[in-house]
Amino acid sequence: MAAPRIDTCNVSCCANRTSNVVSWGRGGLIAFGTCNSVALYNPQEIRIVEVLNKHTGRVNAVQWVHKQDCSPETQLVSGGSDNHVIVWEKQDGKFTACAVCSGHSGPVCAVDAMSLSSSQLLVASASSDSSVKLWTCSSDTAECLQTVSFGSGFMMDVSLALLPGSRVPVLACGGDDSRVHLYVQLNGQFQRLLTLTGHEDWVRCVEWATKDGELWLASCSQDCLIRVWRLFAKTATEPNQQTEAVIKMKENVFQVSGDEFAVTLETVLAGHENWVYGVHWQPPCVKGDLVEQPLKLLSLVKSSFGGNTLGFYGCQMSPDGFMILAHAFHGALHLWHCDSNQGEWRPSVVISGHFGALQDLSWDPEGEFIITVGSDQTTRLFTPWTRKGCSEITWHEISRPQIHGYDMQCLTMVGCFQFVSGADEKVLRVFKAPRNFVENIANISCTSVKKLLGCNEIADLPEGASTPALGLSNKAVFQGDLASQSPQQDSEDFNSLSDQYKESYFQPLKLIWYLCIPPTEDDLLQNTLWPEVQKLYGHGFEMFCLASNSARTVVASACKASKPEHAAILLWSTTSWKQLQSLPCHSLTITQMAFSPNGHLLLAVSRDRTWSLWRQGNPDSDTGVIDTNINIYIYSPFPYPSIFHVHAISDVCVSKQRINIER
Repeated sequence: MAAPRIDTCNVSCCANRTSNVVSWGRGGLIAFGTCNSVALYNPQEIRIVEVLNKHTGRVNAVQWVHKQDCSPETQLVSGGSDNHVIVWEKQDGKFTACAVCSGHSGPVCAVDAMSLSSSQLLVASASSDSSVKLWTCSSDTAECLQTVSFGSGFMMDVSLALLPGSRVPVLACGGDDSRVHLYVQLNGQFQRLLTLTGHEDWVRCVEWATKDGELWLASCSQDCLIRVWRLFAKTATEPNQQTEAVIKMKENVFQVSGDEFAVTLETVLAGHENWVYGVHWQPPCVKGDLVEQPLKLLSLVKSSFGGNTLGFYGCQMSPDGFMILAHAFHGALHLWHCDSNQGEWRPSVVISGHFGALQDLSWDPEGEFIITVGSDQTTRLFTPWTRKGCSEITWHEISRPQIHGYDMQCLTMVGCFQFVSGADEKVLRVFKAPRNFVENIANISCTSVKKLLGCNEIADLPEGASTPALGLSNKAVFQGDLASQSPQQDSEDFNSLSDQYKESYFQPLKLIWYLCIPPTEDDLLQNTLWPEVQKLYGHGFEMFCLASNSARTVVASACKASKPEHAAILLWSTTSWKQLQSLPCHSLTITQMAFSPNGHLLLAVSRDRTWSLWRQGNPDSDTGVIDTNINIYIYSPFPYPSIFHVHAISDVCVSKQRINIER
């Protein structure tokens, strides 16, 4: 009998928190670094199509190797905190690592590449080791061509191009010295011919574009400005300045192989009010037999005013120029498309995921959705979605029930619309879905709200939740709270500090699933929270693991522990939320717990290298609660692998027996 085939139906991830980690290819695929991997994302299908694994450290920079004819790319370059640069090549429909560039002594922060021939690449990489390295890469080998050292300085970005009318590469480097350095390859080596000054703070990004035989270089800086430079070949005929008064910018002139080139400042773009972290030219497009370069520039700043995104790190533009992408401080991808009818930019559906380590997950008892927690201090809820006119199902985040101030560690579902979560704090928190979420789930599953909850519970549900400006608890928002927020109140002057930090920012979010789209990142941040209904106190240290029985009537919890008095399991009733029992046994942190399918047994494993099995004293009890009449079986390895100690504990009577296990 053939083994069943298991395919990946969804990958949930986000971009790393670096500036150069996203690149949009001419073939439509978006490549971005996520943790130690490179993900290839198809924005049309709204799914990850491939994950490239080779780096052993965080991926900091990703760049497609563009072709001059604007055809889809077949090569990709990435750099990471493992100090390596990897060249990926498409073979038999899949990307594989064809060359590894090793030589940097620090993390690689920026990469760029261009084709020298059909079989050779020129790769430039910048690293925190204060150097920029130039590499030549073929199908399976990589050789360091040159190392350019900057002393104690750092280059934040690099960009490669060809001088106008030639095959001579030119390299632009922007760094922490507030300058843009231009290097040109002469006699096989790159030599610095010009240094462009004008910025007054770190240069964060540089990028070339080719237009009508000239090179245009955009550079952005922490001085809040963008400078656009023009590099062109000088002609023999120049205006006679003695007979004609001409106002022109200062030209920086240099010669390469007898040809004379000049660089001049074309314009300075001012408008941002904070550090400019990224600039990106609209990609060239093919019109007829010609390749045209639109002079459209996209820029972004790191810090934003309002909202919770804390600004953006990088930006990209689609090949046709009708979509733009940015990745935010929290790793979220933001995608907008241009509405050709109204000329406005509107948010589009995009994948999402935790930007910190994912610590725990749980299925909804009915199998409708998955809920996860991570060290990024968030709880996220994912469910399948079918687009209108498309039979393929994709998964999306439709709610972010909890945005906390501590790293999340564990959770367990205690019903279809209720869960308990634990973080790096001594408190357990209980959350219950608001009316807004239940109505949206009812639309997804084509089920009535009354059938999901019952008539009595519907009336008591709040509309949503919000978090106070300086609080950690999600506060329920009822219909009356929404009605009290009038436009007149919003326009009034602030009379007190509390007026400046309103507690309720929630606005009802209606998802007509097959006609609309899943919530955007902005909605997830403030319109999909669940209200906190209970806090559970009892543990002396930070929470570590949770479990619930199959009847969802009992929750078991454990915290971090270095002493036996803190390593006890606490049992809680899900009806009264009172502590039922403390189960002391282990001496160190209990790392995982699980109830048996019938709920009569509880299994726990600990860092003290033992595991314990607890039996409910009265399995026929209607409450399903473990009472004081229990049996505990503790299994701990003896110094010899074939000998175990078994302890049987019943009330205060303890018996000890050694069992020899025959090999």
